[in-house]
Amino acid sequence: MFRNSRADFPKDFLFGTATSAYQIEGHGFGGAGLTHWDSFAATPGNVVRAEHGGRACDHYHRYAEDLDLAAAAGFDCYRFSTSWARVMPQGRGAPNPEGLDFYDRLTDAMLERGLKPCVTLYHWELPQALADLGGWRNAEIANWFGDYAEVIMGRIGDRMYSAAPINEPWCVGWLAHFLGHHAPGLRDIRATARAMHHVMLAHGTAIQAMRALGMSNLGGVFNLEWATPVDDSEAAQQAAARYDTIYNGFFLGGAFHGRYPDLALEGLEPHLPKGWQDDFATITAPVDWCGLNYYTRKQIAPDAGPWPQYAEVDGPLPKTQMGWEIYPQGLYDFLTRTARDYTGDLPLIVTENGMANADVVTKGKVEDAARITFVDDHLDAVRRAIADGVPVQGYFLWSLLDNYEWALGYEKRFGLVHVDFETLKRTPKASYHALRSALTGASK
Repeated sequence: MFRNSRADFPKDFLFGTATSAYQIEGHGFGGAGLTHWDSFAATPGNVVRAEHGGRACDHYHRYAEDLDLAAAAGFDCYRFSTSWARVMPQGRGAPNPEGLDFYDRLTDAMLERGLKPCVTLYHWELPQALADLGGWRNAEIANWFGDYAEVIMGRIGDRMYSAAPINEPWCVGWLAHFLGHHAPGLRDIRATARAMHHVMLAHGTAIQAMRALGMSNLGGVFNLEWATPVDDSEAAQQAAARYDTIYNGFFLGGAFHGRYPDLALEGLEPHLPKGWQDDFATITAPVDWCGLNYYTRKQIAPDAGPWPQYAEVDGPLPKTQMGWEIYPQGLYDFLTRTARDYTGDLPLIVTENGMANADVVTKGKVEDAARITFVDDHLDAVRRAIADGVPVQGYFLWSLLDNYEWALGYEKRFGLVHVDFETLKRTPKASYHALRSALTGASK
């Protein structure tokens, strides 16, 4: 059972769970176009066992069952993403009627179950036709994304409780273009600088497009990762500061201060597109809330190689199935620092927090005590931040379902609900039942 319950939080505090389109829907049907993740997964060596999102959890056909589970757990909100390639198979031009109809049905199904729809327009599945044109390296992508925002929100925006343009800009920019771990799998600093900037420009463009449609309660969602120096040396301190600036400061600084921090520009500025400084009027389009996705911290050591001259080193704390250290203090630190340094009185939402766990399945039951402890400890951090005056207004658990974990295929399980990827049977885990009791007071 959880230590924390709904009664421990302010009356208007919102609890939710989150998913993303490509990870659960099944991209092989419904008229969806090819994405750069389909191509990335089809390239040997990129994804564990070359697994892909063609069927995933088949949420496209099973969404009613999945939303029943979310509602029964006592969640107030359901955070989901729309697939650009499902809505506009070529990324531009004529929309796909089947895709628009699906998100129409999905939205109405949430409302019928008393779930507030919280949409994210983009969770990494770029239409392949746009990737062929350079994808996030192409400055035109901000306009393409704005057009997409108009099409999909023109259909379902009137029923959204909240909306955000892009999930985790660091992953779209740095992870995919510098480290090469996600589609399109590049390792190119020039591509990285341009992708990072164009992601921010697309964010602001979509905010403006949704405002023009009359939408409100718009925000940005940023993934943050705490950086701890490996030792007390000045070199380690500088390396950790550089990691923190690239991972966290670049995107928050762009969105809320209208500038990129110097420690990031020292390596990226020579590669940014011409006239990049003129884009901040769009990038800083006002938002109504800020979302924080938080999972872990990294220990950082100096590295003698080229910029950015840091390296991740193995840390001493207990780790999740992903190999990520469990560090709840980092969530408290980010909530307090974000409010202090970037957002002020703007509401903060923990838009993702959770852990991958090697679940034990016995006699039809799934035990995941480690997840219960993980969530409890992070809810403690949220409560501490609220007690210290930080305007935290919601917490979303990642994820409702075990799903496609990108380059790691289907073996890393983040869900409250176990999915048998052969039969697609859903089995609520012990953490699901415990959370249901914490949110509703109901026993199993």
